[in-house]
Amino acid sequence: MIVVGAGPAGSAAATYLANAGVDTVVLEKSAFPRPKACGDGLTPRAVRELVYLGLPFPEEEGWLRNRGLRVFGGGHQLELPWPSLASFPDFGLTLPREEFDHRLARHAVQAGATLLENTTVTAPLLDDRSGRVVGVKATTPEGERQFRARLVVAADGVSARLATAIGRSKKTNRPVGVAVRSRLKLSQPPSRPGQMDWMESHLELWDGPSEDGKLMPGYGWVFPEAGGLVNVGVGSVTSTAIAAKINYRQLLTTWLDTLGPLWGFTSEDLEDPPRSAALPMAFSRQPLYARGLILVGDAGGMVSPFDGEGIAYAMESGRVAAGAITQALARPAGESREAALRTYPELMKESLGGYFSLGRVFVKLIEHPAVMRVCTRYGLPRPTLMRLVMKLLSDLYEPRGGDWMDRTIATLARMAPAA
Repeated sequence: MIVVGAGPAGSAAATYLANAGVDTVVLEKSAFPRPKACGDGLTPRAVRELVYLGLPFPEEEGWLRNRGLRVFGGGHQLELPWPSLASFPDFGLTLPREEFDHRLARHAVQAGATLLENTTVTAPLLDDRSGRVVGVKATTPEGERQFRARLVVAADGVSARLATAIGRSKKTNRPVGVAVRSRLKLSQPPSRPGQMDWMESHLELWDGPSEDGKLMPGYGWVFPEAGGLVNVGVGSVTSTAIAAKINYRQLLTTWLDTLGPLWGFTSEDLEDPPRSAALPMAFSRQPLYARGLILVGDAGGMVSPFDGEGIAYAMESGRVAAGAITQALARPAGESREAALRTYPELMKESLGGYFSLGRVFVKLIEHPAVMRVCTRYGLPRPTLMRLVMKLLSDLYEPRGGDWMDRTIATLARMAPAA
């Protein structure tokens, strides 16, 4: 097996494949540790995937637990603990993304996968008769090389170069987000009790002074990390795959300078240069499997339209893809093997298709500033409503059973057409 990319999706897939005894080679264009534009926050859904992977997260190794979300908007503030559910843990985590990805890659190697760093995949290898992907071409430190395999997992991120090369174009009717983040180190302990115990979400982003600026569809975040670090960033979203013309770095600077009373820092305290990234959402590139090429994570557009979460779905897709591949490789080449491989997109759509479709409706609504104002001004003062909204936006609900909130969200997701 060839896995292209050693981010969360690729490393998860490689770990499960290696654990199943499948000979797996991971091709990574960079060398670890490498920086990534990310909020560094892991929701309980992502933590569940770490548990499935068997990757420990002890505090003494830099993992910081959090209790839930502290939400600001419309002049209101509300603390929303992560829900207590049978299907998910009740805590989140933070860890700098460069360290997170490095640990996932090492975990795959410990499971038996081979990791080749500084190896840039340049093109797929195609069978002349069938057009099936049978490997990749790559530039390595030793020169040009070809890698061949029965199947190729494309975990090459938002660029999705392999999928694009064989004609799997991006769906323009799917939402796309853009996020920019940086980090800083607090010069003194936070003034508010328990401030480092919560992931903060600020729902009002203005493209200028609030009295005459435009309210943006998105949010700003402050995610505490170990050692007095905080990850700060802003993200916005549009309902189609045409990114809004926004100066995101300026938006980050403007927003940070409003947080002084809460955190005691300004944009001048940033230690890392701001990094930005596009967020492909709602299965924006399909099919997830065809002709020997399997798309996982961002390569398949698996970012949530609700909150920009991508790590949980990346690891989940790697897990589900590896299961389908393992079943397929146990069968002779032919229709039976292909039937096993087709279970991967079917399972992903069964799990997330309706939920992502709801997210597309959500994005279309919050694109209207008037809707955002009503939501922040009148929604936040209602804790019961906000607990329901939190479960919906963070995809933390019991798919079967649970309380009335879980049943409501699950019913809506089942009724929505698959993304």
